[in-house]
Amino acid sequence: MIDHPPAGGHVAVVRLDGLGDVLMTGPTVRAVAAGADRVTFLCGPAGAEAAALLPGVDDVVVVDVPWVALAPPAYDAGAVASVLARVRGLALDGALVLTSHRQSPLPTALVLKQAGVPFVAATSADHPGALLDLRLRGTAGHEVVRGLALAAAAGYPAVDGDDLRVTVPPGPVPAGARGAVVVHPGATVPSRALPPAAGCDLVARLAAEGVPLVLTGSAAETAPLAEAAPGALDLGGRTDLATLARVLAAASVVVAGNTGPSHLAAAVGTPVVAVMAPVVPPGRWHPWTDALSVLGDLTIDCAGCRARTCPFAGQPCTAGVDGAALHRAVRRWRAACATVDPGARPAPLGAVP
Repeated sequence: MIDHPPAGGHVAVVRLDGLGDVLMTGPTVRAVAAGADRVTFLCGPAGAEAAALLPGVDDVVVVDVPWVALAPPAYDAGAVASVLARVRGLALDGALVLTSHRQSPLPTALVLKQAGVPFVAATSADHPGALLDLRLRGTAGHEVVRGLALAAAAGYPAVDGDDLRVTVPPGPVPAGARGAVVVHPGATVPSRALPPAAGCDLVARLAAEGVPLVLTGSAAETAPLAEAAPGALDLGGRTDLATLARVLAAASVVVAGNTGPSHLAAAVGTPVVAVMAPVVPPGRWHPWTDALSVLGDLTIDCAGCRARTCPFAGQPCTAGVDGAALHRAVRRWRAACATVDPGARPAPLGAVP
């Protein structure tokens, strides 16, 4: 066990879960990149496209492990041995393992140690034994703050701010997307999606005002909104992550639930109207941007339930979010962004505890 990272060298940043989780490691990646000679991002299949967009990442290595994903592959000793061999082949000098506060970094740390990585750092509530060379016992606050705290403890202080940032791939922006309001109704976890009736009401109101609209997500997710606003540009099922990044960067406002595209919108600098069902702590997971409005009952008694599908009719924590509330937030951001200098960051219009 060593008590400090090697100078320079080849360092891995590890985050094995989803799109939004990976995007929120961006400030940590940039901090590590400032002190390392090479940065490899070790991620799961769901985060691979996002990892490739992060400034400071030299390589993306995808591994599918049975201890992170909500629907993980069955345990297969041969598959885990293959992951171990692949990590060993990277010849890493160090690794920072980033997890949410409810995940354990220790299975990943074990693989890294078996692969011969000399320095492994993570935040862990569990006693790590010899698996971690640097252990933070716990860090309160947002996922971005937690990642930066680990990086700083490992000798990689933030060098250029804690804002999210991605490299938007070059390519065409679909006609009609520039200046539009983008509505992304779905989410991988159903309880974190945009309330369906509110989304349909919102797009109908905006369409009646002649506001350009773009709908993103799967075809099934966008279909009800396309019916409510027939003139909207329906990109349901027709965007990879690179195209989605260009669409969100061209937009005036993005409306979404607690889902990866809301974090991508924050990373490209577009204001976000987020409906945050507090099934997970909003203070840890809200889009990391000042240009943010948050809607939903964040202090409801059942906050923190972690339910994938709400067991109560109408999902009480977001039942109070209607189309009128979303419409007001969108109009405020469109007005605010019309009156600031290009490139300036508007003041926040929503608060997150």
